[in-house]
Amino acid sequence: MEKRKIGNIEVSAIGMGCMGFSHGYGEIPTESYSIEAIQKAFDFGCTFFDTAETYGPNVLPENYGHNEKILAKALKDVRKDVVIATKLHLPTDEAKTIGIYETLKRHLEKSLENLQTDYVDLYYLHRINPDIPIEDVAEGMGKLINEGLIKGWGLSQVPVDIIEKAHKITPLSAIQNIYSMIERSIEDDVAPYCVKNNIGIVPFSPIASGFLSGKVTTQTDFSHSDDVRKFIPQLRKENIEANQPILDLLAEYAEKKNATKAQISLAWMLHKYPNIVPIPGSKNKERIIENLGAWNVILSDEEFENLEKALNLIPVHGFRGHVEIEGGKMEDWNREKPKK
Repeated sequence: MEKRKIGNIEVSAIGMGCMGFSHGYGEIPTESYSIEAIQKAFDFGCTFFDTAETYGPNVLPENYGHNEKILAKALKDVRKDVVIATKLHLPTDEAKTIGIYETLKRHLEKSLENLQTDYVDLYYLHRINPDIPIEDVAEGMGKLINEGLIKGWGLSQVPVDIIEKAHKITPLSAIQNIYSMIERSIEDDVAPYCVKNNIGIVPFSPIASGFLSGKVTTQTDFSHSDDVRKFIPQLRKENIEANQPILDLLAEYAEKKNATKAQISLAWMLHKYPNIVPIPGSKNKERIIENLGAWNVILSDEEFENLEKALNLIPVHGFRGHVEIEGGKMEDWNREKPKK
């Protein structure tokens, strides 16, 4: 697989979101299965792996680090050949008690221990804390970069004004926001700003939690206690039905290109932005390789333009949006799209 740049960090053009091995999509696989799946992704050409300090069963505090530890075991023999991204939450009380930089470093040191490494390639603030100035966070991240503990830093689920404030203090490597054919709000201002300022765009949920694969139906069971899909607006039964025209469009192009619907959805965004590196997440080995294989699906300029025009004519039912803050709840995701 060819490489792309997020900031100054070189990664495979498609990365891998590892959350599903620990949380969020129902019953988690065994550790041995997860390790093998990650290693198969590396063998296929993936060099970019995304995790977070809180990814663990039911995101309970006693399970924090579960995902980071799995990644450490899977990649221990190839650490120098991969880019690892992890994320932290910045609690107000902790930051006010010991300081922002000290809090960043404390959380990072725990992640380094879990990941069994002495540096993290890309360190994200998982959600913006409105009680803590983003400029102070950026300054603290700059110190961690200077100390060699991280190579770059990023923000997740943020609007363009926050990105701009942070980037002026310590240049950002990447923005990890939700983005897919049915969640396109970053196209208004975040994506153009990132392209202009050499900031990587790292979409999570680029296949819309499986919807764009066509494998999620109104009969899919999201009732497991640890399944975030029950909160995703587009995956409400009425919206799954209403968004069928998007799947029909993908099916048309999938047949033309001898590809899957999921691969077409990824090829679309890879063609659209030169600095985009999607991180589709799955806990299924076959789906992981299928997603990575989207790199081999090349849309011509004409095919992309026709696909884009058709997509723009289809209304999307359900909206989550790309702005979230520390302390927000998944129950809040079902909201109206802001009017332009």
